[in-house]
Amino acid sequence: MNDFGKIMIVIGIVFVLIGLIWSLIGKLPGDITFKKGNVTFFFPIMTSIVVSIVLSLIFYILSKFR
Repeated sequence: MNDFGKIMIVIGIVFVLIGLIWSLIGKLPGDITFKKGNVTFFFPIMTSIVVSIVLSLIFYILSKFR
């Protein structure tokens, strides 16, 4: 197996772990939720920031192996 295959396996395992932790936590502090009557508005700003940071780190690490 080449190095790229190993990197993809590690990234997959990291995503599974993040998904498990995320499902236990629910929503992050900083996510905005408005409820009024039957209407609910949810804006996951903190979740978006965390996902952006994680993806930036993954792409940075992948670029180092090129």
